[in-house]
Amino acid sequence: MADKLVRPDKILVSSCLLGERVRYDGGDNELLHPLLLQWKREGRLISFCPECAGGLSTPRAPAERVGSRVLTKEGVDVTPQFIDGADQAVELAKAAGVKVAILKARSPSCGSGAVYDGNFAKRLIEGNGVTTDALTAAGVKVFSEDELEELARFLKED
Repeated sequence: MADKLVRPDKILVSSCLLGERVRYDGGDNELLHPLLLQWKREGRLISFCPECAGGLSTPRAPAERVGSRVLTKEGVDVTPQFIDGADQAVELAKAAGVKVAILKARSPSCGSGAVYDGNFAKRLIEGNGVTTDALTAAGVKVFSEDELEELARFLKED
């Protein structure tokens, strides 16, 4: 137990939620939630953008998940880049001993529970992003930025 106090569990976090300008449009999704700020002060957060890690530029064409593939609005298949980024997220999580992640809701990489339907009409369907699927398969519990209180309860139980 003392070891846990010295080395708190790390949390993998979508870089855009930490204010990094890595969104497809060159923006961010900075989240100033008190829990996230606390975990940041504690040095627990590991910032990661799977789309950038997979080799996609910022800005880039918007993309949505269509089944097992990820396509841009113009129909370009960027699935390999999304898979590469997801694989890197899993490797980082394993190397850092990460058990939980906070990933951007509705993203084709990071969405959990719901993603856009692939028609670029801002319509949500049930499903996960590529990175969420990969991390979940590797045993990492994924939360969206809308579930920080749930994550805090989960960390207390662990």
